[in-house]
Amino acid sequence: MLAHLSVSNSFAQLSPEFYTRLQPRGLNNPSLLHVNSDVASLLGLDKTQTESDEFLQIMSGNAPLPGGVTLSAVYSGHQFGVWAGQLGDGRAHLLGAVAGHDSNGKPCDWELQLKGAGLTPYSRMGDGRAVLRSSVREYLASAAMVGLGIPTTLALCITQSDDPVYRETTETAAIVTRVAPSFVRFGSFEHWYANRRPDLLRELLNYVVSHFFADEVKVAQNDADLPAMVCGFLDSVVRRTALLMADWLCVGFCHGVMNTDNMSILGLTIDYGPYGFMDGFQANHICNHSDSEGRYAWNQQASVGLWNLYRLANCFVSLGVPQEELTQCLDRYESVFTDAFREKMIRKMGLVQWQDNDEQLLEQWWQMLHGQKADFTLSFRYLSEVMHDDSRFLGLFSDKPAAQQWLLQYKARIAGIEGNEQERVDGMNAVNPLYVLRNYLAEKAIWDAKRKNPSTIENLLTVLRNPFVEQAGMEQFAVLPPEWANEIAVSCSS
Repeated sequence: MLAHLSVSNSFAQLSPEFYTRLQPRGLNNPSLLHVNSDVASLLGLDKTQTESDEFLQIMSGNAPLPGGVTLSAVYSGHQFGVWAGQLGDGRAHLLGAVAGHDSNGKPCDWELQLKGAGLTPYSRMGDGRAVLRSSVREYLASAAMVGLGIPTTLALCITQSDDPVYRETTETAAIVTRVAPSFVRFGSFEHWYANRRPDLLRELLNYVVSHFFADEVKVAQNDADLPAMVCGFLDSVVRRTALLMADWLCVGFCHGVMNTDNMSILGLTIDYGPYGFMDGFQANHICNHSDSEGRYAWNQQASVGLWNLYRLANCFVSLGVPQEELTQCLDRYESVFTDAFREKMIRKMGLVQWQDNDEQLLEQWWQMLHGQKADFTLSFRYLSEVMHDDSRFLGLFSDKPAAQQWLLQYKARIAGIEGNEQERVDGMNAVNPLYVLRNYLAEKAIWDAKRKNPSTIENLLTVLRNPFVEQAGMEQFAVLPPEWANEIAVSCSS
């Protein structure tokens, strides 16, 4: 039934040092918990095909993808700022790439990767499995990012079984099928630099540029052209990463573990683990219980993005690229991030065009939210309605007089804007989501999934597809979190 798929294996055509070919260790007595029909459509799969036993067996690691070459890739990386050496796909198996189309209808090859499909040579002390809890979180997070318009890996489906997996407690196994044009990371390049293999570093560079940056960068035909190719490539990665960081910050998203091996070379959000969308705003919010020093706090993410780019750029010194040229590429990061972040904030605040005193207004905004731990998502969302009714907005703040004082300044600023008021409101609502994947909502989906009930997952996917549009009957997904949500802790084991 899936024989019609056009499958390629470009990564498997790299030198054998890049990966190990092996078969997954499938789940016993698997069942299909949920399929994301939007992602299936990108791959040319319809409901009949995704409900077939063949589909289940492939996605649970019990059968190969027809025409695919299954492998796990090696890479290295810096973890929490410290060189960790060789890492790699410790619980992931790349099945191959399926020819499909992107969201704009343009032809695109999508790599399929099973996460949680058993031991690999890179598992180190791990068991190669993923638990249902973390699989549901990744599955929902990728869909949430798509709805928000933020670059991300996708998730096609979740398969589950009653196989026991031992973490802090005994949990059950699951596999999430991840989808992306490529899963190459910053750490993929670091690996060959650290191993003093400039030949393999250049092979990887040529592969990535020719397959994923061909519209922006030319592959060097000789050593003399190499610096130009590297700088063109690095310029694009710097830009994509800076834009991604601005995206994250403007929706209150914290990745939680921004190690270089968790940074996509394509500028995608990748490796969802201890992530979180903030409820009450804290500029130094730490979503990862394992991050004891707050390296990956919300307000550190932009600077960490640049730190990681420095680690990537340093690899190309071994190819003879002058350090000053690499530094010039990195120097562009700050302006790209700042311009993108400011432009997004102009739209989120409904300011239309930046004015000199807006810097102070915005700084006071962040101070007010931080001091009162006001809800990040709803504070922005309710701001659009304050010109005719500020009650819902003020209801988010414990110190209402302070909020009212700031609101006076804001209303004066908005009153000076020419144009249609409804258009301004609509513009704000188009960039300030009403629905985000709060941790407690993901937790509810996990509870139901453990009972093999995908209803909460389905409802969440419905609202997360269109997070900016108020949806009838979905009010429960757009309210402040309950008190028990404060007790949820996610860590690197999540």
